[in-house]
Amino acid sequence: MKEKIEILDTFPKVETQAVNELLEKALKSLNKKIIVLDDDPTGVQTVHDISVFTDWTVESIEQGFNEDRSMFFILTNSRGFTAEETENAHREIAENILKVAKRLNCEFIIISRGDSTLRGHYPLETKILKETIESGSELKMDGEVILPFFKEGGRFTLNNIHYVQYGEELVPAGETEFAKDRTFGYTKSHLGEWIEEKSNGEFLAENTLYITLEQLRSMKVGEIAEQLIQVNGFNKVVVNAVDEIDVKTFTIALVQAMNAGKNFLFRSAAALPKVLGGVSDKPLLTKEELVQEDTGNGGLIIIGSHVKKTTEQLEELKKLRDIQFIEFNSHLVLQPEEFNKEVNRVIETTESLIRSGKTVAVYTRRERLDLGEDKKEEELKLSVAISDAVTSIVTRLQVRPNFLVAKGGITSSDVGTKGLQVKRATVAGQIRPGIPVWRTGAESKYPGMSYVIFPGNVGTKDDLKTVVEILSK
Repeated sequence: MKEKIEILDTFPKVETQAVNELLEKALKSLNKKIIVLDDDPTGVQTVHDISVFTDWTVESIEQGFNEDRSMFFILTNSRGFTAEETENAHREIAENILKVAKRLNCEFIIISRGDSTLRGHYPLETKILKETIESGSELKMDGEVILPFFKEGGRFTLNNIHYVQYGEELVPAGETEFAKDRTFGYTKSHLGEWIEEKSNGEFLAENTLYITLEQLRSMKVGEIAEQLIQVNGFNKVVVNAVDEIDVKTFTIALVQAMNAGKNFLFRSAAALPKVLGGVSDKPLLTKEELVQEDTGNGGLIIIGSHVKKTTEQLEELKKLRDIQFIEFNSHLVLQPEEFNKEVNRVIETTESLIRSGKTVAVYTRRERLDLGEDKKEEELKLSVAISDAVTSIVTRLQVRPNFLVAKGGITSSDVGTKGLQVKRATVAGQIRPGIPVWRTGAESKYPGMSYVIFPGNVGTKDDLKTVVEILSK
């Protein structure tokens, strides 16, 4: 059932300063490195001054462990993987984390950062992490915390139901376009039932522990900690949250349980890493912080995501008169020779426009490529071929754009890792709420560039236009 947005204001207020003081004290007692495995690059949408590694070699993981900050991100991009690729990647990541942790004698926490609209390889990713960690060490994973709340994207969990905000309404996630995703679809909005559905009945809604808003707003930290201490058998813990304060209160109780010897894995959206990593708030980034050297060239915007919100944002962007728009006919992927010609056309046109000082927006055809029923893996492979082609625009570019914006999770991941060849980036902050910016490393194609990673399903209708206006001022 849909809810009105006003319901979010009906919960009792909490003394923010008291919670912040308790949280600060709790985090000081937590002597563990936090490793966030991000299934696309948008999970850094709440943090700043944090490293993102785009591979999971022992060397990169060791570099992350040796940094002063308590947290680092590894971009897995597994939302663009097949199930088999995901399994192999997560096994290798867990093995390499264990190697480094043993060598440095350091404890760790792994957060599997997934989509706030519940898409992705769940429960496969955390299942593989659990099995690999348990078979390669003395550690036993007692439970898994599910926390998909993400305020900046309008994702709220109340009464155990996960909602997506559309204007003034909260729509149960299972009734949204995201639930109809051809690769990662689902039908349930109640998170216990969603877990049961996704795990094919291995974990039941009735056995799930639910941390309620009533408990969190009444500051029942000791009670919640005690409940967490009772969790075993990798059972699931669903956390209700409608504001960051709820995540903070839960984290205080969580640290108490972990300090009492409990081990958890986490499947969460971007709110939990910020809180658990002790990351402060930071104002939105300005043009001066973002474009530090004006090349005189135009900027480049690449739009791959097909969700409704992206298409609406593209239509708004088209109202800017001084941008050149190029539609890339991605459906030609079914005709390899024609596809190749189309890629060359797009790259040559983009290059010459940017060089002449014009900002260019390249976007894929807006209709989804639909091969019919039972073709999920084939569609995923074709979408990877399209993403590779889009990425090659950046790979083959002979001119440095004044700025670069990529729209969509898989698109922005491929542009960052394959196009810009980033091995390690620093998160500069956000240009708009929930829209992060990487500062590219010295090894990348354009060192020190501000790279805007714009999630497909985040932002207001005007946000893409606003971002481009900020960068073009």
